[in-house]
Amino acid sequence: MQASSAWTAPSGTLGRLVAEARVRAAALRPSTSDLKLRVSSTSRTPSLKDALTLPKVAILAELKRRSPSKGWIQKGLSAPEQARAYASGGASALSVLTEPDHFGGSVDDLQAVREAVTLPVLKKDFHVDPVQLLEAKALGASAALLIARALAPDELRAMMRTAAELELEALVEVRDEAELDLALSLDALLVGVNNRNLETLEIDPSTSERLLPLIPSSVIAIAESGIAGRQDVERAGQVGADAVLVGSSISASDDPREAVRALTNVDKVHRAR
Repeated sequence: MQASSAWTAPSGTLGRLVAEARVRAAALRPSTSDLKLRVSSTSRTPSLKDALTLPKVAILAELKRRSPSKGWIQKGLSAPEQARAYASGGASALSVLTEPDHFGGSVDDLQAVREAVTLPVLKKDFHVDPVQLLEAKALGASAALLIARALAPDELRAMMRTAAELELEALVEVRDEAELDLALSLDALLVGVNNRNLETLEIDPSTSERLLPLIPSSVIAIAESGIAGRQDVERAGQVGADAVLVGSSISASDDPREAVRALTNVDKVHRAR
């Protein structure tokens, strides 16, 4: 595989979300000095990679109030209560959406979750500027999401460099072979394969079935989107997923603890690469 050099800015829903993220990042930039001070006093966080390195398919459980594709999922979701329920249900790590306008998240949610549980926390947002990674580290996140489609290759490279300097893990999300090749060329250690095209919001389960087996065994491979039940986790495990990121189904559940528990202890096929 070879990464494509013909990158174009994202369109559709992702394009709008990225444009809005750049505005939020610009507003955050004046706080850089304060964020650096907070980072200097931040205690060491647990490793997301280590938490997802298990004999079975690990569950990366997401707190999700709403989404562009589904609208409101759980409007009254309490971040600390949901986090504790996920942890007691067997989640290996948590994903906290901090995007405010389309997902109903906030940085306050991440702070509340960090205080409520000891599991690693992924800051899930549209990260397009290094200052957002500085914020993630200051908030106590173990990792931050970087979406390959949202960033030009040079931007992705710079963001990964910044994350490494901050000792913040980067989960690089891809949706095709060229993006996967780029992520691996940049030494990504956590790769998420998104079945959802964020520009059109359409889900194609064959995306993870095609790409997960191509990820080296030294890299944590995560299946994202379209994980609604145990059968979906089993399918992901059969094509080599080390973990699944699941949000809507467990966020909507009246019993999130049991919703997570029902997805755990699923066998996985170890990738040969």
